[in-house]
Amino acid sequence: TQATRYLANALFGSHGLVILDGDDVALKKLLIPYVKKDIFEKVSYDKVIETVAKIESLPEKYGIQVNPREINYFYLKDGLRERIIEQERIYYIDNSEIRFSKEELVTELQKYPERFSPNVIARPLYQEVILPNLCYIGGGGEIAYWLELKTMFNAMQIPFPVLLLRNSALVITEKQRKKLQKMNLSVSDIFLKQSNFINKKIREISNIDIDFTPQKNLLEEQFKALYEIAEQTDKSFLGAVEAQETKQKKGLENLEKRLLRAQKRKLEDQVSRMTEIQNALFPGQSLQERNLNFSELYLELGENLIPDLMNSLQPLLLDFTVLEA
Repeated sequence: TQATRYLANALFGSHGLVILDGDDVALKKLLIPYVKKDIFEKVSYDKVIETVAKIESLPEKYGIQVNPREINYFYLKDGLRERIIEQERIYYIDNSEIRFSKEELVTELQKYPERFSPNVIARPLYQEVILPNLCYIGGGGEIAYWLELKTMFNAMQIPFPVLLLRNSALVITEKQRKKLQKMNLSVSDIFLKQSNFINKKIREISNIDIDFTPQKNLLEEQFKALYEIAEQTDKSFLGAVEAQETKQKKGLENLEKRLLRAQKRKLEDQVSRMTEIQNALFPGQSLQERNLNFSELYLELGENLIPDLMNSLQPLLLDFTVLEA
């Protein structure tokens, strides 16, 4: 939309930005041969289905990002945007009275290519037809989705770009940085799972050493000796020794957890403040970028945010970047 173009140009125009109008008739004309292959030969459907089947047959379980339709284009006209559906060699426009024979649809495509809009399967192909890329940079879900399209690109004889996982970043404001320093929290601390993070800090700030690792190690040594005695006397006792070892270890772990909970109650204020800062940086225990809208950071940090990110991010290193703004 015009608003999106304006906003993108306002933010990135000074850094060098090319914006193409995907609805431009001249660009849509370039898509005509690929629309024909999709609609009349089912190339996109057949190839993506083939890839999806291979993914589903793998021993590892990978989520399928998208499934193709037999026709992967919408028809646009007078505010209408609906799927093209084939039934008995007639091409219907869903939720309308519009229909075409094959010959009529070919004529429509040749005369009005702008009326054919690619769906989620065909859009990446369109992108690479009109503006070929050496590399496509995207998030984990996007990369997984593009991988489903490789054989389709091959069949269409369009070069498939190198896929690169984009950088992820955590932006820590000056106010948040001061809070971390005040609580003696390191950046690596806040990346821990919250329960592990709190337990680690409770052990550090507590005047009581609530870490039963030495006792657990001693217990293991004692049971090692008991296993040797049982082995030398009557092997039928090995099961009893193992059961007792499991019981003793579990008892120690439960006692350690209870003492930690008691200490957390005593240090409730510190726990609350540590939890609050971690939740601010990892909302919902997930990455900041998945929850915090860019505009919130931009309003707080201003025009320096984008240049600072551009200077800090190193796309080919695949590192997680922490930006102290």
